[in-house]
Amino acid sequence: MSQAATVAVDWGTSSFRLWLLDSAGGILGERRSDQGMMAAAKPGFANVLQSHLEALGVAADCPVVICGMAGARQGWVEAGYVDTPARLTDILDRAVPVPLQSRDIRILPGIAQRDATAPDVMRGEETQLLGAVGLNSVGDAVVCMPGTHSKWVTMRGGMVEGFGTFMTGELFSIVVRDTILTHAVAGAEAAEDIDAFKRAVEVAHDQPALASSLLFQVRSGQLLFGGSAAAAREAISGTLIGLEIAGGLARQLTEPVTLIASGRLARLYLIAFEALSIPVRSIDADEAVRRGLTMAASAIWKR
Repeated sequence: MSQAATVAVDWGTSSFRLWLLDSAGGILGERRSDQGMMAAAKPGFANVLQSHLEALGVAADCPVVICGMAGARQGWVEAGYVDTPARLTDILDRAVPVPLQSRDIRILPGIAQRDATAPDVMRGEETQLLGAVGLNSVGDAVVCMPGTHSKWVTMRGGMVEGFGTFMTGELFSIVVRDTILTHAVAGAEAAEDIDAFKRAVEVAHDQPALASSLLFQVRSGQLLFGGSAAAAREAISGTLIGLEIAGGLARQLTEPVTLIASGRLARLYLIAFEALSIPVRSIDADEAVRRGLTMAASAIWKR
């Protein structure tokens, strides 16, 4: 049986994912919860982490490497940022130790784009990048990482040259919950309409300036011509994703887009790229972050 070498944690704003890994990155145990940064603040980050470690019976001398919002200013210990243009190795060199702990715990920094015309930050996605492209990559790539706040990253010569954040997931949640379009999507929980999604992606991508009008047309079209709640929901999703892709690819694309995503999001973005005839290669987001954390642990503790 493999021996545990590292505990890897992806600690987001609203989610907590922990893996007990061997030296090759093989999974020996796993824990998931909704104890993200916001929920962990009250009981304390150390207490939340310890409860999961005890549940897996992790040895007291097993080190922990963490990425994500635990390193934010309002998180456990602020891990700061590496500025663009950034080498992914810089992230490993600036891992911050958590003081006053009985075991060795390190938190990886994020990446900042200190451009007054396009300021931006990321936390957690830099570790996915590390796992997806590796430490020794020298090529160019455009990377899409969908989510509540989707990231589009430009890699040049193995460096993070720049990136942009798109609030696609958060906007979708607000639009379907807190606008007139709430009525349009009522009852659409389980159903899907991929054709409606594709049409919306294509129109929004080709006419991004009409995005807010296209969203209203979801409701007006339903009132005047009928249509299911599923079609309305997918049209809203497709409009926002098409708008995001138009912005994310507002440059010449010479290589396939690298998509780092899991589950339904991976499926939707693959459908969107196919509808727009955009070449893409897909990497599972969970696998990417685990691989990135394993690489970070190997570098930090010289394994």
